[in-house]
Amino acid sequence: MRNYIQPGHAITLLAPYDVVSGAGLLVGSIFGVASHDAVSGAEIETQLTGVIDLAKVASQAWTAGAKVYWDNTAKNTTKTLTSNTLIGVATEAVAGGATDLIGRVRLNGAF
Repeated sequence: MRNYIQPGHAITLLAPYDVVSGAGLLVGSIFGVASHDAVSGAEIETQLTGVIDLAKVASQAWTAGAKVYWDNTAKNTTKTLTSNTLIGVATEAVAGGATDLIGRVRLNGAF
């Protein structure tokens, strides 16, 4: 096929703010995870699909299969919809303690 570009599992975007490798970022309606550190405005290779450990809000328990959202103000994941962006689902339960700050998420790659 002459018009095929790539699988689209990862794409290059411009960092909307300073990001570190493994951190989430939101560009318009596109959510992804930074593959390396980048300053605001620099090109960043961004993973759109896969299962990834991401920073989550403290004191919030997750169950496997729960919808996970990106809070672009706090720059972390949450199960609270409010004005946040749906990014995928939790692949395993996470306790709700103050030190439970990582959640495993299967990115949906959609917007």
